[in-house]
Amino acid sequence: MVEIRLRAVSKRFGDTVVLDGIDACFPDRSFVVLVGKSGCGKSTLLRCIAGLEEVTEGGIEFGGRDVTRLAPRDRDVAMVFQSYALYPHMTVRRNLAFGLELRKEKRAVIDARVAEVAKLLEIEHLLDRHPRALSGGQRQRVAMGRAIVRRPAVFMFDEPLSNLDPTLRNTVRVDIRRMHDDLGATTIYVTHDQVEAMTLADVLVVLDRGVVQQIGAPIDVYRNPANRFVAGFVGSPAMNFLDGRVVDSTVELAGGVRVPLPEGTPAVAAGKTVVVGIRPHDVRRDPDGTVAFVVELVETLGSHVHVHGRVGDAVFVAAFEGHTGPKRGETLSLVVDRLHLFDPETGVALR
Repeated sequence: MVEIRLRAVSKRFGDTVVLDGIDACFPDRSFVVLVGKSGCGKSTLLRCIAGLEEVTEGGIEFGGRDVTRLAPRDRDVAMVFQSYALYPHMTVRRNLAFGLELRKEKRAVIDARVAEVAKLLEIEHLLDRHPRALSGGQRQRVAMGRAIVRRPAVFMFDEPLSNLDPTLRNTVRVDIRRMHDDLGATTIYVTHDQVEAMTLADVLVVLDRGVVQQIGAPIDVYRNPANRFVAGFVGSPAMNFLDGRVVDSTVELAGGVRVPLPEGTPAVAAGKTVVVGIRPHDVRRDPDGTVAFVVELVETLGSHVHVHGRVGDAVFVAAFEGHTGPKRGETLSLVVDRLHLFDPETGVALR
């Protein structure tokens, strides 16, 4: 497998800039997830790495080898798309074998690899069926198998779970991660679903409008977002944002509510105006809490509840463990265990 390096990669379609000077290094055997809102450039970046799109500027290296101008077949990559793209007139066995047949591999090699991949993905009992006789999850496994059987240097997935129902999404997501770990592959995966991104990634790449906002391990990106965009995009429920002003060892919110700055909060000059970010899971109910939270709606999710309401005039969401939540109209006293401060003009996190 290979390390992948991007050097100032840009892509323009006419006057429209889709990717803007992206620098990144994806370690050998890592599982890299490109995540962002629709239109952020993540699929275009994947296609540039695969060679399906030609970069406008910059370079791409696989294992130290410049592949910027190489065709996809010369980069040794395999892709799994949102659409399964299986040959409907071929059995699962032929779908898996077809790419190797085109390469004129020996029949014994083809049969051995097909059997190996079928066992890995637990589709041995499906080999003689046609795609029309498969469920969505089974078709996606076959599409994955067709990529695996080639033993490429890099696996690429472009939103492969979008067509599946929630239960199948969870199942196939586990299959994809298990496959990656078993094969020791370098994998690049595109999704707009930040839950998928957090659970799958070794390396998380957050994009917005063609620019990388942050690269890092998922938990590091979650706990130490580089800016307000990352803070609001990564995490569910989304981070709360409130206008505030630093006063001594507290931050004063609209309406005069003061929140003590938790230990570890970066030092900021008194009087500075800031945007305060508070994750729903970083608050707790406490009779001595200084933040008054008026409950407007309670979502019960089994093991925990999401509580929607207001802190002063600001919309606020809190997440609590337990099977039952507070009542609508109730006022809770909250303690904030962790908060983030952002520059109100640039959105950059204050460190």
